[in-house]
Amino acid sequence: MKSQKMRDSARNEACTLNLMGVCNYDPATTILAHLPDESNGMGKKADDLSACYTCSACHDAIDNRRKWPESESEHREWYYRRAQTRTWRRMVELGVITIKGIKP
Repeated sequence: MKSQKMRDSARNEACTLNLMGVCNYDPATTILAHLPDESNGMGKKADDLSACYTCSACHDAIDNRRKWPESESEHREWYYRRAQTRTWRRMVELGVITIKGIKP
């Protein structure tokens, strides 16, 4: 799944990954970054549902261009799922995604 509206919604948003010791907290660098899941594979990104808002520094950590802090690397999955949920909540608030029965 690919959604330009989801991707565009990341513009000037706060980073939802907030990786301790890495995050630059600069909304000007935020994009919709894809998280690893079963929808990705060799040369294929995960779909836009498996994504979160990330600053450029946290995005580098997701893509292994930057090392995760040793104290946080064992909690990688926790950071991913927290960021994904935070991003979905924000997208509901923005009206980018809707969930039946939930009002923003």
